[in-house]
Amino acid sequence: MNSLLDNDAAKLHGADPEPAHSKAELALRGMTCVNCARNIERIVQKKVPGVVAATVNFAAERLYVEYTPALADLQDIAGVVNSAGFTAVPVEDEGTDQDAEQAAREAEIQTQRKKFLVGVVFALPLFLLSMARDFNLIAVARHSTSMNLLFLLLATPVQFYTGWDYYRGAFNSLKNKSANMDVLVAMGASVAYFYSLLVLLLPSLGEHVYFETAAVILTLIKFGKLLEARTKGKTGGAIRKLMGLRPKTAFIMEEEMEKEVPLSSVQVGQILVVRPGQSIPVDGVVLQGNSAVDEAMLTGEPIPVDKKPGDPVTAGTINGMGLMIIQAAKVGKETVLAQIIRLVQETQGSRAPIQALADRVAAVFVPLIILIALLTFGLWWWLGGNFVPAMIRFVAVLVIACPCALGLATPTAIMAGAGKGAEKGILFKNSAALETAAGLEVVVFDKTGTLTQGKPSVKDILPSPPLYQKTEDLLFLLAAVENGSEHPLGKAVTAFARDKGIQPAPVQHFEAFGGAGVRALLDGKEVLVGKPEWLKASGISMDPVSADIERLRAEGKTVIAMAVDQQISAVVALADTVKPEAGEVLSRLQAQDLMTVMLTGDNFQTARFIADQVGIQHVIAEVRPQDKALKIKALQQEQKCIAMVGDGLNDAPALAQADVGFALGTGTDVAIESADIILASGHLGGVQRAISLSRATMRTIRQNLFWAFCYNLILVPVAAGVLAPFEFIPIFLRELHPMLAALAMAFSSISVVGNSLRLYRAPIV
Repeated sequence: MNSLLDNDAAKLHGADPEPAHSKAELALRGMTCVNCARNIERIVQKKVPGVVAATVNFAAERLYVEYTPALADLQDIAGVVNSAGFTAVPVEDEGTDQDAEQAAREAEIQTQRKKFLVGVVFALPLFLLSMARDFNLIAVARHSTSMNLLFLLLATPVQFYTGWDYYRGAFNSLKNKSANMDVLVAMGASVAYFYSLLVLLLPSLGEHVYFETAAVILTLIKFGKLLEARTKGKTGGAIRKLMGLRPKTAFIMEEEMEKEVPLSSVQVGQILVVRPGQSIPVDGVVLQGNSAVDEAMLTGEPIPVDKKPGDPVTAGTINGMGLMIIQAAKVGKETVLAQIIRLVQETQGSRAPIQALADRVAAVFVPLIILIALLTFGLWWWLGGNFVPAMIRFVAVLVIACPCALGLATPTAIMAGAGKGAEKGILFKNSAALETAAGLEVVVFDKTGTLTQGKPSVKDILPSPPLYQKTEDLLFLLAAVENGSEHPLGKAVTAFARDKGIQPAPVQHFEAFGGAGVRALLDGKEVLVGKPEWLKASGISMDPVSADIERLRAEGKTVIAMAVDQQISAVVALADTVKPEAGEVLSRLQAQDLMTVMLTGDNFQTARFIADQVGIQHVIAEVRPQDKALKIKALQQEQKCIAMVGDGLNDAPALAQADVGFALGTGTDVAIESADIILASGHLGGVQRAISLSRATMRTIRQNLFWAFCYNLILVPVAAGVLAPFEFIPIFLRELHPMLAALAMAFSSISVVGNSLRLYRAPIV
């Protein structure tokens, strides 16, 4: 977990370093639909030299950029965005800028609320007076000039105060050679308002004015955007919840005195005091005190973890009942919590493959709607010979169309899904992983450390006379040679020897053979320790111990053998404990129609024994670490969507090869770097929960896209008048009034965001 965001692959492989790229994000204001987001992406990439990639998350109102610092900086990028009519503010430090950004968002909502209330104050009496006049409920000439002047006075503040954002947005959009939702709204409201103004100035054009139509359209759409802004803010609740785990201050010890300081001033190595019930401010190590720490924010597991001196603690976790003195090891952006927040933000900001269709439609949506509106106007004027009904349908088509629902369908669900995952200790590295996990067909598990505890222990040491008969002599040789091994079995043998009081002796010419075994010289003797098959391939006869090997493997034990000077000397049996949750997790995965496979370097007998214990269907055994990725590739060639679950260094290539790699958060940094999904708790149940969450998220996205497409495909033709010939259909549908169209448009986006928010309440077990 300590290197979630680090990537030094080029350095590790000795490759020539590429030009340094930096990643940053900017908070955006002023977007009204997905076309605004596309416009910002296009402008930034076109007008700012050095920008490698630019992605806008419309739902999160964030711009994510990758750029070359030697050619551009954040001020350049923000300047281009601002000149396009939007507002961009660099987000340098989440710890300090989050409050300012939240305040800015609240200020924006307050401004929108004020504009909406002004719209209500003027549009409501205008609407009531207009309806009263149309139904002869007021004793004033129905179309008197004085009444029309009153309507003009009431409509004008709404048109140019409440609706000013749409005019400004439309101007900026057209200036940038694109068309967004503001163009549709501004056109629709302007046609109704300025036609009415012409009627007032030129009575020969007619009698009826439509000031109330323009005013109510703008007020209803403003109301919808206000609700949308408030609802969208909830999709980022998981991030704010994670950020809220960080205390604002910390208590440090200076000269045996306790001092409260801002969290940002805490330095690595300082001594901190954490009282019962307080959030731990930094990653560190317990120096004094015993307590139980709630690590649910990190692992998703509700049971507190006991902590004693020497144990690590993580920022954002909650101290239980005991007072603890800790030493800071990582602070600020280096803490695990900060890295989790960054990872979730990057996932929420990434673009899922399923969004491509909506993006393509959105690119032509507004021009297409304008064309449909013009055709509608021309057709109805030609058929009826009357300008006013044709104009009403023209306005209805413009204001009912909603590109926002298309733009919000995918990112809001991704934000909610990634946030829900973070709460459960499931960290998706990007939205593509979140999408791909929904289509998995096969889940491949490593054995040691994944299905088992990863802590094998020595169970039997069987000497092979006549060279060595004493266990102590055998252990001396085993420990000396295995001391240089990184393999879990080698470490287990060395630990067992130390427990018996035997310290490893130095050896010469140590060699490791990729998971097969090790070789070294000790006191002039050549010692080989490893798999019996490897020793046999090295020319050593295994006949004296073959029966013992078969018996031990039948008991589910892993067997290694030792040979001295080309003669078999001992057989060592080790066993690992199966994780208690493994059987239940495998059963649940199979209930979801997923095939399960064990992929291990161990021998087939031992692997089959463990597989039977947990209910694994298929076993691929005796695979060298470097060949695991080839086995995954072979499964993929069978048209299967493959997940690989592992935790060790030798799992990294297979994790990278799989369609989705799951790394247990308790595993190595290399495995975590190679994976697509990190299970922070190391609990196998996270695999099943991640797949369930992915499927729920994709189901929500499909529902959102279905609604967004169907809404526009059905209601735009209704607004155009396709139902007019059918007299059995209610009149309000046959002649859809622009005000009803505006009301429908106002709530279309809210329905999409609301559906995405249901993911937070979805039971993911």
